[in-house]
Amino acid sequence: MKLFRNISILFLAFVLALGVLAGCSKKKRNPNERTDTFSSGEVSFAADESFAPIIDEVLQVYHATHPQAKLHPKYISESEGLNLLLANKMPLMFTTRDFKESERKNLKDRQRLPLMERVGYDGLAFIVHNSNSDSCMSVKNIKRILTGEAINWKDINPKSASRGEIIVCFDNKTSSTVHYVEDSILGGKPITSPNVFATKKTADVIDYVEKTPGSIGIIGSNWLNDKRDSTNLTWKKNIRVLAISKYDDATPNNSYKPYQGYLYNDNYPFIRTIYALLNDERGRYGLPYGFTQFVVAPQGQMILFKAGLLPYYGNIAIRDVQISD
Repeated sequence: MKLFRNISILFLAFVLALGVLAGCSKKKRNPNERTDTFSSGEVSFAADESFAPIIDEVLQVYHATHPQAKLHPKYISESEGLNLLLANKMPLMFTTRDFKESERKNLKDRQRLPLMERVGYDGLAFIVHNSNSDSCMSVKNIKRILTGEAINWKDINPKSASRGEIIVCFDNKTSSTVHYVEDSILGGKPITSPNVFATKKTADVIDYVEKTPGSIGIIGSNWLNDKRDSTNLTWKKNIRVLAISKYDDATPNNSYKPYQGYLYNDNYPFIRTIYALLNDERGRYGLPYGFTQFVVAPQGQMILFKAGLLPYYGNIAIRDVQISD
């Protein structure tokens, strides 16, 4: 009996010792450590503010089909978002440019895994007040306006002298819209017109143009669509969208608006590629990558298409239609 009691005590001591060892070896989990997977968890990401409407639409479907996932978008300027991405403070950024080679090298040198996916295309739209009868403008005249060579509407069209000065409104001074204008329209030169200013967000640009007859607003085309029209041929009623011509003499026959078909055929001159840039510690196993793959998969691409953008992947059929303002 005594022997049995000694054995029981030894066995209990052994079990307790194992428990102590297990407790000592178990690491405390960092409360900031991410536990998301390819299709579950909770993560924040960044997106250029000009893409807010389309990102919201994609997220609505994604959350409905992935109930264990919760993604929180942060809509900010391109410069701010890229700074957060490169500083490892955001795992994903939707924007209008790829990593620069220096940025990619820097991330790899820090043992990071920079990834890029092309998502789709949008057009840079030029909007005017609904009372503005000018329906088209040449790329040449847009350059003249942005450089200050053309200050008044009469400098573009003598019949439009009564509109006075041309005031150009951007969404944000560090946005992808400003960067595109300087890099792709002005050939790397800065905007020098004294009549250019920036608001805080795209909605403010639309609001300003609605109230200011002599203004021109420059925004991403995905802000224009009337959601009630599945053909994407109807845009907001309180503004007009200028048709843009690659020719110096802009006419209705050689000018185009940023409809999907004109983006696809390269008739519209101002087309931006939309990128998903990833700098995620979880690489291809994390929720940011899983969401990106949803966006470039057929279901995500169809959402982009229905929202008026041109998806990067998929077969596109173009049909001629009659369009009237």
